[in-house]
Amino acid sequence: MHASRRPLLLASGALALSAALPALGQTRSETRAGTGAGSKPPAMDFSRGARLEQVAAFPDRQITGITVSRSGRIFVCLPRWGQDVPVSVAELAEGQLRPYPDEGWNAWRNASPAMPERRFVCVQSVVVDPQDNLWVLDPAAPDMMGPVKGGPKLVRIDLRTNTVAKVIPVPERVAPPGSYLNDLRFSPDGRTAYITDSGIKGALVVLDTASGAARRVLDGHPSTQFEEGLVPMADGQPLRRPNGRTMQSAADGIAISPDGATLYWQALTGRTLFSIPTAALRDARLSPDRLGAQVRRVAGTHVADGLWIDAAGRLYVTNPETSAVEMAPAPGQPLSVLVRDDRLRWPDTFAQGPDGALFVTTSHIQDSPWFKPEAKATPSEVWRIVPA
Repeated sequence: MHASRRPLLLASGALALSAALPALGQTRSETRAGTGAGSKPPAMDFSRGARLEQVAAFPDRQITGITVSRSGRIFVCLPRWGQDVPVSVAELAEGQLRPYPDEGWNAWRNASPAMPERRFVCVQSVVVDPQDNLWVLDPAAPDMMGPVKGGPKLVRIDLRTNTVAKVIPVPERVAPPGSYLNDLRFSPDGRTAYITDSGIKGALVVLDTASGAARRVLDGHPSTQFEEGLVPMADGQPLRRPNGRTMQSAADGIAISPDGATLYWQALTGRTLFSIPTAALRDARLSPDRLGAQVRRVAGTHVADGLWIDAAGRLYVTNPETSAVEMAPAPGQPLSVLVRDDRLRWPDTFAQGPDGALFVTTSHIQDSPWFKPEAKATPSEVWRIVPA
């Protein structure tokens, strides 16, 4: 952060960061070997198992997204689901949430919904691209009730200066009423962003990060929709709201192969992993039918929120129904449990540190006021998965 900036620190009962983490606030000149532009961090060796380390805990803040820069800086986001939040995007610093890049971008409030195009409205994902830029995906749909007009956007933040470098508005034809832009991955050259839409009608979005041009594809295609009749489980019971409604979330988790040639995704309320060549997604000449014909069913899975593929091509999948993180040698191969722990209450989003360590958030969706109206706040944690 700039020395002249006086950031608001939101302690919120946070536990201290693990001492094993890289120092926060390192500069780009401190980039570790093997994590150059366009490359993924080295793959961890989990041949002897894995263990779980708690990085931070927030008893009254719900974190969903997480990402880690090449120098080890950790960034998280907190969606505006059901209740207002004092910070939407934060850097984890000394166990606290530091509004990032500043208080101004985090100043949107339910009671004063001004300047949605220049403030974070309801942020779902934060991702550091292969060039070490931080991108913030804002579906701008508080409580998932539809986008605020002018709010959906993708924001690039320069980590060297801690300032917003680019704002790409996502137009209504790409993020229509009922949409909820959910997660994203980047091509190795950083020129293309691939985004899932988990809203009422699932889809993918292909966005050129240079021009800002975006297209909505596989809109309504079976691969991007939630599975009818599937009721997620939590704590051994069907997960339903007091009115009997359950989760119906379309295309959600997303991952990209190390060479950038294949994109993978699945609906949260679904049990199937799909893929498509990224070259087909970038080809605007393909009709919806021709593009849809290139979608492949990769494997049967289970209810899953987060997906990740490491430099070795191994697939990681969260399993919120069993409080576990699972791993397969490659997409399409059998999944096995990497770590299962009752503390992993709704493992949500993956990130990878510069040393290859795997990070995952637990967003406690089953403990939120959506499903437990008596709950005054939703807790969350950040975890680190390392070899046993």
